[in-house]
Amino acid sequence: MSLPTALVMAVAAPAAGGGGLQDMVLQFAPLLFLLVAGYFLLIRPQQQRQREHVKRVSALKRGDTVVMSNGMLGKVVRVEDDEIGVEIAQNVTVKMIKSMVHDIRTRGEPAAANDKS
Repeated sequence: MSLPTALVMAVAAPAAGGGGLQDMVLQFAPLLFLLVAGYFLLIRPQQQRQREHVKRVSALKRGDTVVMSNGMLGKVVRVEDDEIGVEIAQNVTVKMIKSMVHDIRTRGEPAAANDKS
């Protein structure tokens, strides 16, 4: 047998097994599993958190205590369509975009005690 004939037979031998579709499915099954697991473990929970955040920010009302994206705390004094007025100190009000609110602490939340007794 010459070298080119042996090479052709070696390449054609695995394909002659007859289970081409089944082998292909078995090769792509782990990749498909990783994609599905990634969707349910990473993408879907992030989308749900984003929807919940948008719902909470759209329900902002005057008097709510908010945490801004830069970590500052403030009290909502004015609510408009896309912007809010936040009082960060006595008689100091800043105007900010609603989407920059990181967390909302409503006025009904109990405050933590300063002492450790």
